[in-house]
Order: sequence, then C-alpha cells, then structure tokens
Amino acid sequence: MIQDAENRPHRFSRQQGITGVQMIVNESGGIPNRLFFRLFQTGNILQRQVQNEMGISAVQWAVLGALSREGFEDGTSFNQLKEYLYVSRQNLDGVLKRMERDGHVVRIPDPQDRRARLVVLTESGRLFWDRLQDSIAEFYRQAMQGMSFDDGVSLLHLLKKLQHELIDISLESTIPEK
Repeated sequence: MIQDAENRPHRFSRQQGITGVQMIVNESGGIPNRLFFRLFQTGNILQRQVQNEMGISAVQWAVLGALSREGFEDGTSFNQLKEYLYVSRQNLDGVLKRMERDGHVVRIPDPQDRRARLVVLTESGRLFWDRLQDSIAEFYRQAMQGMSFDDGVSLLHLLKKLQHELIDISLESTIPEK
C-alpha cells in the first residue's frame, strides 16, 4: 500500500499498476495546482449547497451577513460592499437588484454625498437574516464536522495568509506578449 498526494492510503490492482497513483502525485503543477483547484471546487460546492439548502446564492448570503454587522445599520456604500466581499461591480449589482426586488435591501442617497448611494438592509431583510441563523449554524456544523477546533483555526489562518498573498500578486513582467 502507498499513499496518494492527499496522504490517503491507496490500494491498486495489478491491472492498474502504480501509474495511476504516480499521476496523482506527479500531476502537472504539483501542490499549488492541486490547492488552487481544490479552492475552485470548494467555492463551487459552497455556492451549490447554499443555493440548494437555503434558497439563496452565496453572494446573497454574504451581502446579508455584511449588512447585518454591528455598525452597518445605516448602510454602506456600493464600493465599500464590493471591496469587502471581493466581488465584481456587475456581480454585486445583479445580486442587489434581486435582493431589492425581494425587499431585503434598498439603495438610498448617501446623506454625506447625494451623488453616492448607500446599500441598506431593510427590516424585512433583517428578519430574513435572523430566520436563517439556525440553518446557517447547522450548515457550518455539518461542513466542519470532520475538523477539530484547531483544524478550523489553522485553516482560517492559512486562508487569511493566502488572501494577503493573492492581493499582492503582480504578473506584469511575466505575461508573454500577444
């Protein structure tokens, strides 16, 4: 018995030989490639599971959570919300339009700058968010059931480090010309 790249014991038949396992271990791009592909898959699974289990998108969930934070009762600017969630202008605008249609948020003129608008959680949106809390807690519980507290803290720390590194990436000098 040998172990694959994720440290799982792997048995192979004579027909399979060792090449199937070698392909896993020696996959093009190595660990970074596998890590970023896992992050991609995880994001897609999260999106699908949130939609299936709660009936909202992961971005709607994030918007509700962001706007329900203490200190955001009077709303936040579109740009601040976009930057906080790391989503595109187009993606956030589409999500906010659906949430406005559902009565969960409104966009109002900013009292400090009438040209700007604030995104505000409505009373209906706050009630909706409050009703989701038990489902969210159960979602988290099930998603994290295979991890210890220390695993969760380590993963949180490592993801935060990765976020900071990703923000600082600049490939200008390495991109081939067309």
